[in-house]
Amino acid sequence: MNKRQSPYPFRNPGDFDYGRTLFHRFGTWLDSRRVSSRRKSRTETVPLSLLSPQTFRPLRSADVPLLFLAHDDLKFMRSLLLHYRRLGVTRFICVDDQSDDGTRAFLCAQPDVDVWTSGVRYREARRGKLWREALFARYGKNRWYLNIDADEYLVYDRCFERPLPQLIAHLESLGVRRLAAPMIDMYPGGEVSAFAFDGSTDAMPWEIADCIDGSGYVIEKTKRFLSLAGGPRRRKFAAEAEMMKYPLMYWDDECSFGISIHQPLPFDRNFSPICGVLLHFKFFADYHEKTRQAVEDKQYFGGAREYQRILDTVAASGELDFVYQDTLKYSSPEQLIEHGFMRSVWSADRPAEV
Repeated sequence: MNKRQSPYPFRNPGDFDYGRTLFHRFGTWLDSRRVSSRRKSRTETVPLSLLSPQTFRPLRSADVPLLFLAHDDLKFMRSLLLHYRRLGVTRFICVDDQSDDGTRAFLCAQPDVDVWTSGVRYREARRGKLWREALFARYGKNRWYLNIDADEYLVYDRCFERPLPQLIAHLESLGVRRLAAPMIDMYPGGEVSAFAFDGSTDAMPWEIADCIDGSGYVIEKTKRFLSLAGGPRRRKFAAEAEMMKYPLMYWDDECSFGISIHQPLPFDRNFSPICGVLLHFKFFADYHEKTRQAVEDKQYFGGAREYQRILDTVAASGELDFVYQDTLKYSSPEQLIEHGFMRSVWSADRPAEV
């Protein structure tokens, strides 16, 4: 590995140098200006309509808003809202991408959820980037937003004791405007088809899919962001999905999603220490049907080729079981700190890179 790469998770907090040389900082600044200029010269808009409530509700200054995209994600809706309400979210803003499984009706019945629809699909909206940017502009800039997908659950050190308003205040005191949080794939501890999750109770998805890969990831410091690869999808299907995300962001006039939500602009804000994790859920008993639907729908990157690879692998090998010698059974956010997936955001030390 080169000096900008490191095995992940980290054995010690100092294993990865978040600091950057002047040359690297200049390259980041130059690349950020170039991409921003190109984006501004090709402004794109997409149609969005407010479905529920009937009248637009501005955010209050004290609100903690969360924006997410959904498509046939009913099984996650109950637990997702419970989890983020517990973390301190006061308003949910959802773009429902033509769900027909009851997701839309469920969300419209929630008093703290704004449901938007669009005449274009996820792929036409640049994989949702244009929807997200349009709604950030509509609800207001110069404030913090959570920005996730419907199968992602953010955790950080003592997140159930110190909710998001405290986290945001702490990040501001450190001069940090984005929380780096890799998307870590969760899976059940056996044959996936034997583990169902339908979201009909208050159970959390990590009570069913409670395992993660404990090793085998690589993190790299590029000019634009911290890039992370690995996990069970790479191990089983040779998938090259980017796993780094920045789910908690201060959004202002300088911000956009540029090429990808994994490397938002301006790039210089993307180099703070990893202090959160997005628990990510793709694999329950219905995975085969959901994967087949994704392939037929062709809304995902590369015509959903990653999903096709999953179907091809399962067809060749039979039942899907992710468990291997380094499988780690998830128990708490603090366990993720112990195993080097993240560090405590409450450390008294100012981050090396802000």
